[in-house]
Amino acid sequence: MCTPGDKQKLVHRAICAVYGCLFLFACGLPSATYRVTTGTVRATLNVTKATIESGKIVYKVGEYTFAVAMAPLTWPLTRSEIQTIDDLPPKEAIRQGRVKNAPYVVHGKRYVPMSIKEAQGYRERGLASWYGYETLREKGGHMTANGEVFNPEGLTAAHKLLPLPTHVRVTNLNNRRSVIVRVNDRGPFVRERLIDLSAGAARQLGFYKEGTAPVLVQTVAVTD
Repeated sequence: MCTPGDKQKLVHRAICAVYGCLFLFACGLPSATYRVTTGTVRATLNVTKATIESGKIVYKVGEYTFAVAMAPLTWPLTRSEIQTIDDLPPKEAIRQGRVKNAPYVVHGKRYVPMSIKEAQGYRERGLASWYGYETLREKGGHMTANGEVFNPEGLTAAHKLLPLPTHVRVTNLNNRRSVIVRVNDRGPFVRERLIDLSAGAARQLGFYKEGTAPVLVQTVAVTD
């Protein structure tokens, strides 16, 4: 049974997950709004204060809405191939909140994510794919590598080396469509793939049917 104290911890955990991705160094609800800028993006985007709706932390980055909920630890990971995170069993690392840029192991290979400072200037071209829609056909839900509920129709992504969570702008280089997504999972662990997007993000970028597309990925940085 979930006690009131447990519920409070879950809410605190979700709030930390939201604002951690904004590169804030303290956890909690800020009293001000923030401006988001990134590399070649000239427009300034407003990050609105989060609200709690039906157990989810809901916030907006510019025109994009994100709803974040922490998954029960009994749910399976979307990436079952993750063997350890920070030298711990994955779910223990998630429970302790030790996943943001902790090293992790997949198929015996150790990955060392970027520091927050390194991630702030991240910009890379590569091949995007999409993943996870099959989880809708399975009983129950799935959790991402940082413990969030995985929503195939949301605007989320998986990346091997960015801190979790981080916001990035992804631009489809074939049609110039772009979208901001929340990186909250690890992968793709397929050769020559840079980023895995949710089905919802792939649809917005116009490559859902094709399955892959060349993209530009840029970190969305935050300034006061």
